[in-house]
Formats: sequence, C-alpha cells, structure tokens
Amino acid sequence: MARRTIPEIVNFAGSLALRRYSRHLLIPEIGLAGQERLAASRALVVGAGGLGAPVLAYLAAAGVGRIGIIDDDCVDESNLQRQILFEQADIGRPKAEVAAQRLHALNPQITLDALQLRFDASNARELVRLYDVVIDCSDRFTTRYCTSDACSLEGKIEIFAAIFRFDGQVTRFDPEGPCYRCLFPYAPEPGSVPTCAEGGVLGVLPGIVGAWQATEALKALLQIGDPLRGRLMLVDALAARTREVRFERDPECVRCGERPTLFEPVDQPEEERIELAGIAEIPPEELDASLQDAILLDVREPHEVALGLVPGSLHVPASQLEARMHELDSAKRYIVACRVGVRSRWAIGRLRDAGFKRLAHLDGGLLRYAALDAEFGFF
Repeated sequence: MARRTIPEIVNFAGSLALRRYSRHLLIPEIGLAGQERLAASRALVVGAGGLGAPVLAYLAAAGVGRIGIIDDDCVDESNLQRQILFEQADIGRPKAEVAAQRLHALNPQITLDALQLRFDASNARELVRLYDVVIDCSDRFTTRYCTSDACSLEGKIEIFAAIFRFDGQVTRFDPEGPCYRCLFPYAPEPGSVPTCAEGGVLGVLPGIVGAWQATEALKALLQIGDPLRGRLMLVDALAARTREVRFERDPECVRCGERPTLFEPVDQPEEERIELAGIAEIPPEELDASLQDAILLDVREPHEVALGLVPGSLHVPASQLEARMHELDSAKRYIVACRVGVRSRWAIGRLRDAGFKRLAHLDGGLLRYAALDAEFGFF
C-alpha cells in the first residue's frame, strides 16, 4: 500500500479522529485504509434485541459509517436480563429509537437510521438495497427466511446468528450461496419450536454469539480474513465448547439452486397465515369474563408452569397434546393459551383438525395477561 501524505492523514483525522480508532490503525489488516473503508460502509441490523444489542454496540464503536436499526418492538422489563443497550427507564419505549440514542452517545461520528417497523416481504428488498452488509439478529423463522431471500436477490452479504438457552450458531451467507434455505430448506411447523421468550436464554449468550456476528460483519466490510462462508459455528456455552458444521449450496435450493423458483422474499408460510382463521382472539383484559363459559387450556410446558397457573385452568403441555387429546371434551369451549401465543396457535390447529369447534385463542399469551395483575408471574 502506498505511503499516505501528511495532508491525507490530517483530513482523515479531521473527519474520524485518529485517537478514537488508534487500536484499529495499529493492525496491519486494517490500518488507515481499513478504517476509512469502515467509515464509508453501511450495515443493516435486523432486530435490536439480545443479539442486536452487542452487534450494534460493536459496529458503532468500530466506526461503521451508517447503521440501520430495524425493530418494531418496545423495551420490556424481561429484555433487561440480556439486551445491554437498554435500562429500566426505557421500558415501553421503541427499541430502535433507544438503541440509536445509546449508539449516538457512544459514537457521535456515525449516522444511525432508527427504523421502527417490521422487516417483512413488503419492504425487505428496498431496505437491504441501501446497505452493504445485513446482520440478521431476528428471532423469528419467517424473518430469517425473508432476510436471506432479500439478501440473495439484492446481492448482499448476510451474517446470521441464532440463540436458545445455552446454545448459539453463527454463519455467513453470500449472494451466490449457500443461503439460509440451503441450510434449512423447510421452516419448522409454526409453534413447534419454542422461542427464547418461551424456552429462555442465558443472559450472557447473546453477547458471546453477537460478538462473533459483529466480527464476521467487520471482516466482510473490510474484506479480510477467512469468513464463515459454508461453515456453521455452533456454540455450547454450558459445555464451554465450539464446533463447526460445513454445508454447501443445495443444487435444488428454490432461491440459489441451479433452477431457482423463488424470485421475491417470502416471510410467512401460508399455514401460519390461515392457522387462526375463524378463531376468536380474546384480549388479555377480557379473559376473566370469558372464562365464565369456557375453560382455559394452558399448553405451556411443565418447566414453564412452575411459575404459576391461572386458577381453574386445565394444563396439557403442547408436547403431550396429541397423546392426551382424549382427556378433552369437544362439546366444551376452550380458550387456548401458552406463554406468548405461539405454541397455542399450533395447539389450536391440532384441536381443530381433531374436530374441536368451540375454540378461542388468548391474544399475546399468558405473559400479557400476567402484566395486568401482579398476582401472577408468567415470565
């Protein structure tokens, strides 16, 4: 690399402050040219939650010039155990807005786009097109497929990660493949896989996995190192162990295969769209009154009900529902509920297929119901 002149270095110092990034400038693989590259780069982070918080913090601190933060959620008290960008006073505020404020305080030299909206098929390609790299920090399978589709279609690098309890996974998807659909061709049946909100997550795990994600994003922007392309890193925090699974582009992949058939992002399987068609949604504040002529069917798993049951409810875990369906009376009306309203949707589908017609669904699950009454602790 050609030696830079004094005026060039002075100009860089005037716009980026050499002292702030001095530890980067000392690294031969980064140096002044690499830091300038980061300053001119744009990164979109999908989700400002557990994974998004450390990813955003490290990208901002590293001097990535423009960072998009997309999240339609608001800060909840249950987030504070792991989402390190937020604090008690932020409860109820939009995550994207709060994250942008925190990151601006950390590094006022960068530009932050606070996008308080849901990333879906209607806006995915338009948003992805504006950035150089996309970091998927979402916790929904539908969003993950949509993100991968959009990145593949728009020719963008995607850094993916996921976490659950003590386990995490990280990889990189390039536009030419392999993509997320090569690794996971089919989405799990809606409600069949618990989310972190249902199954829990070790508070520090998002920081561990998110740091790997941020590392891969910086390597992609700097065009250095050996990327996790075609390699899925698995993190087992409980055993203090990592391992790697290699995967290749699937020739039959509907998006990046030899004969692709998917040419627009897809963010929601049809079966999930129609799952509650014709089923009444009961708002949490109306549950007590609705139970005058109905039974609350609680399909949370055994470890979840240790935190408490609604008096008079019937507990049949979703994992046991099909084996115990004979215990239910199809002539009675059931309001089906789980912790956050995901597995209960799956349970309603199974009950409806079995001929149960008097069904309703608790909107938002028992977590929202518990928020109305401190007597219950469904967290």
